[in-house]
Amino acid sequence: MKNIVSLLFIFLFINSCNKLRLTTLTGLVYGTTYNIQFYSSTNENFSKEIDNILSEIDNSMSTYKPNSIISKVNKNQKPKIDNHFKNVFNSSKKIYKETNGRFDPSIGLLVNYWGFGPEKFNIEYDNLPFLLQRVGFDKFEIIDDNVKRPFDSYLDFNAIAKGYAVDQIGNFLKKEKIDNYLIEIGGEITALGLNMNKSKPWVVAIDMPRFDGDRSIYSTLEINNTSLASSGTYRKFKIDSMGSRYAHIINPFSGYPSRTNILSVTVKASSCIDADAYATAIHTMTLDEIKDFFNNNSNISSLVIFENDNNELEELELNSFY
Repeated sequence: MKNIVSLLFIFLFINSCNKLRLTTLTGLVYGTTYNIQFYSSTNENFSKEIDNILSEIDNSMSTYKPNSIISKVNKNQKPKIDNHFKNVFNSSKKIYKETNGRFDPSIGLLVNYWGFGPEKFNIEYDNLPFLLQRVGFDKFEIIDDNVKRPFDSYLDFNAIAKGYAVDQIGNFLKKEKIDNYLIEIGGEITALGLNMNKSKPWVVAIDMPRFDGDRSIYSTLEINNTSLASSGTYRKFKIDSMGSRYAHIINPFSGYPSRTNILSVTVKASSCIDADAYATAIHTMTLDEIKDFFNNNSNISSLVIFENDNNELEELELNSFY
């Protein structure tokens, strides 16, 4: 997550059919864009309150901010952690266990090592075995508002924090008695109720995996009272001297970037923080492992887009995604 830039603009207009006001907030946050739409019977746009939520989360968990709580932890300091940090830490622990360690926020050292993270790698013992000794989320605990962790380890919640921010904004809007909204931050989405202008559920698009940097739509789906998160290997990757592509998603067991034929994973779950984390973890699995995982986790669903042996796109729909 990068530093917050204030709201770019706010659009307000009246829906004359039902006298509910549609508020649309868009802007830049955490190094990406956001789009929030909701219907309300008041003139409140809640931009200040939402901006405060985003700022609090940024100050807690941005590895791009040197004075954030997580940056201080990663510098071997012992700051008192806040509730945002605790919530994301505890959710990460849960999913770390459910995915048998495939989702692991302690791989920050490896992310930086391979050049995908916010910091340049600079350590005397430049080798993976040394780094792997400091990786493993089971080595991390919260004790008396402090994080107990291996010295010189590195936490990185970037694979889950956007989903958490989406959930927090959704919780805020619910408290304000808003029953129809769509919240999206960097492609992580939650929706409740209807798009009142169309009297239909909210419709969202899934990107076509493309390596040329352009964007097009692979498919669309309606969502209501659910969350959606996607993770792709087709935008951020490295190519070795043999021409093989390596994804920015690190395998926490080997320490190496994932070399995979899976291009895109979209997960639908009851919370965006869960969908965000699962989408990352699934990228480190084989197709057979993915099938087994969803057979044992019927409460979530997924669409996996991959390249077959003929370099053609195929999809795997799991647990009635559409």
